[in-house]
Amino acid sequence: MHQTTTARPSDAGGKPRLNVLLAGPRGFCAGVDRAIKIVEEAIRRYGAPVYVRHEIVHNRYVVESLERQGAIFVEELDEVPDDAPVVFSAHGVPKSVPAEASRRNLFYLDATCPLVSKVHREAEQHFSRGRHILLIGHAGHPEVVGTMGQLPQGTVTLVEDEEQARSVAVPTERPLAFITQTTLSVDDTAGIVAALRQRFPAIHAPAKEDICYATTNRQAAVKAIAPRAELMVVVGAPNSSNSLRLVEVAKRAGCPRALMVQRGRDLDPTLAAGLGTVGITAGASAPEVLVEEVLTRLSEHFEIVIEEVVVAEERITFKLPSGLQHA
Repeated sequence: MHQTTTARPSDAGGKPRLNVLLAGPRGFCAGVDRAIKIVEEAIRRYGAPVYVRHEIVHNRYVVESLERQGAIFVEELDEVPDDAPVVFSAHGVPKSVPAEASRRNLFYLDATCPLVSKVHREAEQHFSRGRHILLIGHAGHPEVVGTMGQLPQGTVTLVEDEEQARSVAVPTERPLAFITQTTLSVDDTAGIVAALRQRFPAIHAPAKEDICYATTNRQAAVKAIAPRAELMVVVGAPNSSNSLRLVEVAKRAGCPRALMVQRGRDLDPTLAAGLGTVGITAGASAPEVLVEEVLTRLSEHFEIVIEEVVVAEERITFKLPSGLQHA
């Protein structure tokens, strides 16, 4: 881990000092960055409006920014006109969605994160080998809906926690495999996997962990900061799985209080009154400008000194779909 320290300029003396531990990595991951670029490039190439099925990523600031550029967000394909392009969100979609788009001759672009697509392919391979699949994830999350929708109904069973892992009913005549949602708590998932392995020693595991590098790195940065911070602020959205996990990870790793804010204006600065050190991170769908808002909000009330705590360097990028690479 390397750390850098920078002071944030203040316009006035007399403010109480506040140390800020800034998590690195934080904010956008490669899959989110790619999904947003797909929408922006589609608007540039095909003109507005471009329709997007579901929030492209779980962040209102991002969604509203794309709306201003000409994106229209809908829940289902029946809201998309026949002559308009449509983008599928980064979380992935059931196979029925592109099938319906093809039936209607809609032009569509799939912004599913490549690491989610990898889990989809794993599920298909297990199914082709006659295995029943246990999917570790959160019911109703778009990624889980999309992953379960890759295969026929009844071939995937959802497991949400260790209790379910110890009691879930599975077919006795078929071998088992497990896959996971990409944005889970690393520690929670390890507990669930251990419970499954105890019950089913022959269960097939992913060749490489399904929890994505960005989720893992952001949780590791929070773990590095949490024991030193009296308050952890997670910039994210209440429907963002990876952001919610960061709040939980901070509390478990020893931070007395952790909370989520969507924007700088949502942070009550009095929560930091009397504290020496505050940690700040951002979920994988939160842009850096929102972290800057939180820092600005704090600097209005405190003389803040920023220390960046970096646990990993991320250089991963994902290509755009072939139809947009030269847009």
